[in-house]
Amino acid sequence: MNELTTLLTALFQANSLISLGVLVACLIFSWALVRLLRGSTPPAGSVWFGDRVYDGVLFPATALVIAYAAKLTLTGTLSPAVFKLALPMLVSLLVIRLTVRVLRASFPNSRSMRVVERSVSWIAWLAVLLWITGVLPLLLSAMEDTRWKVGSAHVSLRDALEALITGALVMMMALWVAGAAERQLLKGSAGGSNSDLSMRKMVSNLVRAFLLFIGLLLTLATVGIDLTALSVLGGAVGVGLGFGMQKIAANYVSGFVILAERSLRIGDMVKVDNFDGRITDIRTRYTVIRALNGREAIVPNEMLITQRVENSSLADPRVLLNSTVQVAYGTDVRALQPLLEFAMAAVPRVITDPAPSVQLHAFAADGMDLNLLFWICDPENGQGNVRSDVNLAVLAVLNERGIEIPYPHRVVQVTPPAQASQGLMS
Repeated sequence: MNELTTLLTALFQANSLISLGVLVACLIFSWALVRLLRGSTPPAGSVWFGDRVYDGVLFPATALVIAYAAKLTLTGTLSPAVFKLALPMLVSLLVIRLTVRVLRASFPNSRSMRVVERSVSWIAWLAVLLWITGVLPLLLSAMEDTRWKVGSAHVSLRDALEALITGALVMMMALWVAGAAERQLLKGSAGGSNSDLSMRKMVSNLVRAFLLFIGLLLTLATVGIDLTALSVLGGAVGVGLGFGMQKIAANYVSGFVILAERSLRIGDMVKVDNFDGRITDIRTRYTVIRALNGREAIVPNEMLITQRVENSSLADPRVLLNSTVQVAYGTDVRALQPLLEFAMAAVPRVITDPAPSVQLHAFAADGMDLNLLFWICDPENGQGNVRSDVNLAVLAVLNERGIEIPYPHRVVQVTPPAQASQGLMS
């Protein structure tokens, strides 16, 4: 409490207003500098700038550096109480902005990350409050006295807390670098080919996994764990994981195999386990397939390796579709064929190479079945709609030529009662 009383007394001194004015000038200068660097529109998904000037990491970092420089410059001239109160708040704001922006960039659709963001904010502001009131140094001293033995080393509660904070910052920086590398790799891939996008996706996944692994090793080293001692433990854990996580490991390996050999690419139309759709994303563990009706299937990558997958876009995007129409007996089929083929070729999505064709398929009980064959090169836009357009074009030709589409005829014989009785008596 003496620390807080001294700080409040210093804040009410006459030259504290001058210090406050200098601090406000530092904040305004920082805001203007960040605004000048970011321009009128910030880069999409930027961690440095954020959606607004004060929403990114660069503003609190710049304000912290300028305010600290002003404090050093004015030491001995003005009261440092204002800066002693402002600098911890800027540090807390920097930690919060860094955590929020990195987590949102790395996990944009994760609800659990919102809980982590709020938890970090509460912890950061609580640490500032404890620091200002002078309680934090006393708390850290008490934590230093709480010790236990881990192997041959003695670890205090303060060491564990500092290692945890340092490890979290290292992992946060690893996520930040991994996200920035992924965005750079995927930049400009929207206008490229599907195979190029798949390769970029594979490289970005490898970069993310590598950086997170390096971050984990640095975190363990920061905590004080000897990495050479992990070799024996890693072997035992590897054996256990090999038996308990076979499927997960197989899915991860299958994901890299798919991306490397490019047998399946983002944008391909596939059929897996009676589910038709377009591949929208290939992750390291699973692949997302979106059907034309909006449903999405999450397919484990191992299934795409071990089972049969029908790919309509692998070597040739052209797909053969068919429809059937029945005409009455007595119709001149040879004269009708070119008319129907011309009508089908006039449908916008039907391609002319290969050209549509009409085949006499069967002689049915009520008429002759004609098989309508036509090709399209954009199956991702749907098949039912183009088949409907072809059927409407064929129907227009039949109506124009007066050709009958037969329907079943049935003859019912009614036997008079007298004849029925005579038949029974005989």
